Amino acid sequence: MVIGIVLVVVAASVLSACKTSPIGTSGAGPSPSRSPAYPPSGVLVLYDTTGQYGSLGELYAVQAGNLASHFAEWQALPVTKYTSGTAQRHVLTIYIGSTYDEPLPEAFLADVASGANVLWLGGNLWQLISKFPEIGFQAATIDDASPTEIRYRGVALTRNANAGGLVHAVLSQGVYSTSLAEATMPDGTSRPWAVRVGGLTYVAEVPFTYVTFDDRYLAIADMLYDLLAPKTPERHRALVRIEDVGPHSDPAQLRQIADYLHSRNAPFAVAVFPVYDDAKGVYSGGVPVHRTLSQSPQVVAALRYMVDQGGTLLMHGYTHGFAGGPNPYGVSAEDYEFYRAHVDEGGVVVLDGPVPDDSADWALGRLAAAREEWTKAGLTPPDIWEFPHYTASAVDYRAIASAPGIKARYEQVLYFNGILGGAGTRSVSQYFPYLVKDAYGTPVIPETLGNVATQRFNQHGVRLAPDLLASAKRQLVVRDNVASFFYHPFLGLQYLPQLIEGIQGLGYTFVSAPSLL
Repeated sequence: MVIGIVLVVVAASVLSACKTSPIGTSGAGPSPSRSPAYPPSGVLVLYDTTGQYGSLGELYAVQAGNLASHFAEWQALPVTKYTSGTAQRHVLTIYIGSTYDEPLPEAFLADVASGANVLWLGGNLWQLISKFPEIGFQAATIDDASPTEIRYRGVALTRNANAGGLVHAVLSQGVYSTSLAEATMPDGTSRPWAVRVGGLTYVAEVPFTYVTFDDRYLAIADMLYDLLAPKTPERHRALVRIEDVGPHSDPAQLRQIADYLHSRNAPFAVAVFPVYDDAKGVYSGGVPVHRTLSQSPQVVAALRYMVDQGGTLLMHGYTHGFAGGPNPYGVSAEDYEFYRAHVDEGGVVVLDGPVPDDSADWALGRLAAAREEWTKAGLTPPDIWEFPHYTASAVDYRAIASAPGIKARYEQVLYFNGILGGAGTRSVSQYFPYLVKDAYGTPVIPETLGNVATQRFNQHGVRLAPDLLASAKRQLVVRDNVASFFYHPFLGLQYLPQLIEGIQGLGYTFVSAPSLL
């Protein structure tokens, strides 16, 4: 089970003050199939490393690079290590200004001023203006007022007030510019949120904080088409995944859902874990339950039927739980498998860190055990993987990425400091509105809408079909996107028709997950 809505949140100031972090570079490997061809150097991501929150720069760089991987190979570098002419050797350079007054090399500023193709996010534009006033901006200051929304391509995108103020960049008189997006301020006025002047595309913040499914993050995801694939035609695809299917599932519900989706010409995925444990009998009157797919022939027959009706089976962990005790509840599908968690006194699920003895060998052992049980049940082990609750350590992500026979992951993803060689203990979750090849090295199939949640659970609120449909409508702002949700089979057909038919009514076409690869 994936609990509630996964937000992309980094709880810290976007523009902070100073101290150096270790450096590193990362190549994300070849871009997914059907992406435009670019020079081998592809996209360069430059990020800040100094200050109290310097470790955030690395996480922002990973998020930017992940999005860029849809279009081209990418590499990341601390901006302080920039050398003259590097931007001109890349089809696009993305600079992420997250630390206030990060010392920017004059070589970088000069290359921006000379017309290199640069996407500049957030702070420190004032350094460029100071050295090269002819660039087209006359001033840039930080405004404390937080916008209420961002309007992009005629769509009102949300923005959390906790994301803080914007950089207020003032254009010089007579400068030719293109306004790409506007911020609506609390007093009702508008000001530029994104503007293009020559080769420079400037965005007045780093849009990777407090992200939701309706967020201004979508504007950046779409702007990359302008910068890297401007001839991309409009196309809107959708995915549906039936979630947390296991030996405990009701075969009749699975068949009913498969019949409905087939009737709507909607291919679908089925996330399956092969071993179910309820050690304390939470749902069986105190009687412990341990059940495997090979002991559940009716479920296996239902899975085969789902495949015949257009379903794609994927591997959703081994037990979707933790053998060492409750994590945090003690029941498969409710528990984390690859990470430790507990529920605090306020009812909030808190992630504690990797499981004891976490290692690549341990993670690969879970994969091997899952494959063995799939085979024992007479089913072919799938080549698409989804981490239970979208949560694992960086070691586990890399291990699964390296595993023979795994073609892709299908999830939102946690990224940790250290991916690019930096330091820190922070992590961030990210979703993607299109296929990417992420920093762990695996193609990632999108999940962008969350799921129907009929009641508040822990820190996660109610989310019903109209909420998912509203998000899918906003996500149309990305010109070639994938709107993707998951659905628990115990809900039967109570909400699924509204979702499927509503998404089709918005102009989306449902496709199979493998068709994206």
